[in-house]
Amino acid sequence: VRLVESGGGSVQPGSSLRLTCVASGSLSRVNFMSWYRQAPGKERSMVGSITTDDRRSFVPGLLEGRFTISLNDARNTLFLQMNDLKPEDTARYFCGAHEPAGSYDYWGQGTQVTVWS
Repeated sequence: VRLVESGGGSVQPGSSLRLTCVASGSLSRVNFMSWYRQAPGKERSMVGSITTDDRRSFVPGLLEGRFTISLNDARNTLFLQMNDLKPEDTARYFCGAHEPAGSYDYWGQGTQVTVWS
């Protein structure tokens, strides 16, 4: 499984960005996908996840209302819509594809989001 993220950039506070992750390869065992972010000196944290069969999504409470995760009909492109961006959203954002627990996790190289004030 290969994951390629795009859509990052350098924006002002209050702006919006839409991140895209294109997945290729054998996706039949992937049962959910996710977005994580990691800022310098901080641990990687999840910002959204979605199941591939019924598209049940989850966004942490602190990000609800600003971040939305979605998956296309073909289940091979993952999106993260980010609105009202804040400087604390500055991080590298990674796409993940996950097989059932105990199996395997796949990760992309990430895309940088910088919110400057």
